[in-house]
Amino acid sequence: MSAKLLAIAAPFYHRYIELAPLADIVKSLKENEKTFLQLMKKLPAKKQDYAYAEGKWTIREMLQHIIDAERVFAFRAVWIARKSNTELPGFDENQWAADMRVGDRDFGDMLKEFKHLRKSTIALFDSLDQEELLRTGIVNGNAVNVAAIGYICAGHIVHHMHILRERYW
Repeated sequence: MSAKLLAIAAPFYHRYIELAPLADIVKSLKENEKTFLQLMKKLPAKKQDYAYAEGKWTIREMLQHIIDAERVFAFRAVWIARKSNTELPGFDENQWAADMRVGDRDFGDMLKEFKHLRKSTIALFDSLDQEELLRTGIVNGNAVNVAAIGYICAGHIVHHMHILRERYW
């Protein structure tokens, strides 16, 4: 049975789970880290602050969102894996985006931050055994297990790579 079939998450997150490129969480995270960084290297500097429509995120803002979301997802995974029974809150990515100040940030530094964060996420999921991956907690009123969070991390970035290729290039 595919490990993806064991993923428990709110219906909203299943689109990300399905986008995870491989059944192995760690391999998925490694594979799309490489793909994402290759895509970002092709980005002309003049496009970093480009948004494809009024009210849409710039590529720099999208990168910060990817970083923020991965941090949240990884925290949720370790929280649940360590059997903390307290329900975790959701987060409003649009509110967070409204409050981020990325205009003065060096894009290369942001990519390094993503790279370090992804290495940390990979190390976390690589350290978890089957029992920990199947542990379930409550996030924003919905059941989720640690395995699902790993696939969400992998699939979330694939989702944004699709958007970058379709609307920003």
